[in-house]
Amino acid sequence: MVQIRDGSIYIKLVYWGMFASGKTTILDTLYNLSKEKKKDIVPKENLTKIESSSGSTLYFDKGIFQSKKQKKVYYIVYTVAGQKSYSKLRKRVYEGVDGVIFVADSQRKYFDENIEYLKELKSVAQQKLIVEIPLVIMLNKQDLTNVISKEEFRQVLEREKLWYEEESPLSTWNPKIFYTCALPSKSRNIYKSFYECSRRTVLYQIYGDGKAPDKSKTANSLLMELIGD
Repeated sequence: MVQIRDGSIYIKLVYWGMFASGKTTILDTLYNLSKEKKKDIVPKENLTKIESSSGSTLYFDKGIFQSKKQKKVYYIVYTVAGQKSYSKLRKRVYEGVDGVIFVADSQRKYFDENIEYLKELKSVAQQKLIVEIPLVIMLNKQDLTNVISKEEFRQVLEREKLWYEEESPLSTWNPKIFYTCALPSKSRNIYKSFYECSRRTVLYQIYGDGKAPDKSKTANSLLMELIGD
């Protein structure tokens, strides 16, 4: 839930996905890209990590980012621990979320596990995904071989009722699916996927009062984003 403190707006975004899908590396790369390449949203401070001795996320990773255009808008960004035994911790990190980026491990051998974590997210969200909480999809590790496609994952979203037909007002807010790679030397769509989720979250708040807004209300804003892309 968006918080307003001392005249500043704080928006909570969460990266959700299975163990070793690349969430921590994504946040690391996002931090460096947005800092070094002077993006519209930049880090406010260093990342915070709570990890095990092996380097895997133990509780969460956290970063605070600030909009350069709207300097009073901050994004508090978390990654969840992906181990199956940490389900309760994921739920706690999720509390008060404003936007979700689902990170799928694109390797075909993990297809079913990705679906399992998507279903868990659905359960935690209690039918609020897309309707009240913007959802963006990252098909990560696309630099590897034998990976799943956007069309395959879109079919999963359809089966899980996270995709709306064109005649539905919510079809405008169907999850945007990005092919991504989090490795710094091969980074692909790391900032774009983050920016898309942050943009949608702001539109939900401004034009929909915390829900998916009517398409007509956001038409000019969406056009401006396309022009400025």
